[in-house]
Amino acid sequence: MSSDATSLPDGTEFRPSPHARRGGLKAGDARFGVMLLLPALLAFGLIVLSPFIQALAMSFYKYTISTPEPVFVGLKNYGKLLSDPTVRASFVTTAIYVFFTTSFSITLGLAWAIILNEPFKGRTAIRGLSLIPWIMPATVSAFIYGWIFNSRYGLLNAIGKELGLIEYPVAWLADPTGAMVAVVMTKVWLSIPLFMSFFLAGLQSMDREQIEAARVDGAGNWHVLKDHIFPHLRPVFLVVVVLGMIGNLQQFDSIYAMTGGGPVRATSVLSVEVYRRAFEQWDIGMAATVGVLWVATILPPAYFYLRQLMKGAE
Repeated sequence: MSSDATSLPDGTEFRPSPHARRGGLKAGDARFGVMLLLPALLAFGLIVLSPFIQALAMSFYKYTISTPEPVFVGLKNYGKLLSDPTVRASFVTTAIYVFFTTSFSITLGLAWAIILNEPFKGRTAIRGLSLIPWIMPATVSAFIYGWIFNSRYGLLNAIGKELGLIEYPVAWLADPTGAMVAVVMTKVWLSIPLFMSFFLAGLQSMDREQIEAARVDGAGNWHVLKDHIFPHLRPVFLVVVVLGMIGNLQQFDSIYAMTGGGPVRATSVLSVEVYRRAFEQWDIGMAATVGVLWVATILPPAYFYLRQLMKGAE
């Protein structure tokens, strides 16, 4: 009997067709799949890939408002930027911003998800209201927090004076530390609903009987978190951390609307640096170079995220 044949109960042999043994898509199916992907690939090429290639090419040229035509300079732009203390400071500022926004957003989003996962009256309505910061435009949130931190009529100063914590109004956005705290708080407020949704979805897929059994055995809240909830949410943590880093590395609108990168470049992250080089200094070549370096900081977490997605799809 052939190795491909299967013996049926009545003694006859069943041989699968050659097409079934191949196990691959037919040529027509493959072409149809490619046709379905073409619109998305075309949009990606026009909106993302083409501008990036143009920026990458422009990073090798000197192109300012005083140069009518781009002048090829090779890697000089990169050498000049990497030796520029303001650019190095922007890398440090970006790292600080990404670290605090990501860590606080994940911590508070997880805490809020755990609360909303518990049964109580009005839980569904609160879940819906919790998404409002996420769907609100970032610039609107920036203006709200700009009002809260305003030195003349800000809510924070009013509360501080009412409680006797401060005697005179504090110019929060004029202080480097206060400005960084303000932009971090704004981004955290925007990100908590998204992270809460991820964690809440993970908690909803968890068997509550497992937690109840642990509590019957005498486990406290910390042991339930450490031994049951955290291990179950480990894949969610991975996705949230990587997506949070990518999103925070790209943040521009809320920072620029609140502080413009100031004071004294205290909140000038890489995205703000690109804008300044291009539209304040009119140095397109250097702006493109900063943009390429900015993309280089986003690629590692993006690659790690896509690699994990591919593993999960296998």
